[in-house]
Amino acid sequence: MNAALSTIIPVLFILFVFISSALKILKEYERGVIFRLGRVSQALIGGTGPGLILIIPFIDKLQKVDLRVITMDVPAQEVITRDNVPVKVNAVVYFRVVDPIKAVTDVENFIAATSQIAQTTLRSVLGESELDELLAQREKINQKLQEIVDKHTDPWGVKVSTVEVKDVELPQEMKRAMAKQAEAERERRAKIIAAEGEFQASMKLAEAAEVMKPNPITLQLRYLQTLTEIATENSSTTVFPFPIDLFKPFLEGASKMLPKA
Repeated sequence: MNAALSTIIPVLFILFVFISSALKILKEYERGVIFRLGRVSQALIGGTGPGLILIIPFIDKLQKVDLRVITMDVPAQEVITRDNVPVKVNAVVYFRVVDPIKAVTDVENFIAATSQIAQTTLRSVLGESELDELLAQREKINQKLQEIVDKHTDPWGVKVSTVEVKDVELPQEMKRAMAKQAEAERERRAKIIAAEGEFQASMKLAEAAEVMKPNPITLQLRYLQTLTEIATENSSTTVFPFPIDLFKPFLEGASKMLPKA
């Protein structure tokens, strides 16, 4: 009896190890690439999984591939733009594996390879752009970066969905120069707006003068209205020129009342 148990226990242990090595579980977002004696199993189409996977121990080797979107920061790159402005730019890349077999067999490390492609493409594209384009046309540059990086990673079974330039760091001298430029632009716009306002006001005054021209008394009424507005202000002394035309009706009336010689 003891001899039988001593024989059965090792067999059960070996069977347990064999079964545990043969059964693999892949999660919903994982796919497996099976190498059978060093060659990819021909029965695989786009990898195997998810769920319970059965392999042959010591003959098959399973390599798992994550299909989730990977967010990768591109290290800051020092770039000289087309208009000779040195800037430091960093970006972020969103990509995922769409063909696990290519991602395993066609490139040693698809994450590192994608990172290197993103860095070189970032320097190349921004080196062909001017500073104004980099600051004002960010969406266009992002699209161009995505297309180039995706083209290079497509043979590896990797799909690049988005490339976003996160931050553009300018030298302090350039920041001061841009601030002066912005201030000068605001002053130019303010002067143009003030000049347009004066022009419109002069046009309205010319129209008002044409209205007052047939009736000179309206000018005197406007004069008296201005005196009333000034009188409401809290000023101790107001010096205001008094036109002699206001006395003209009184002088004419007085001259008529005087006896003729």
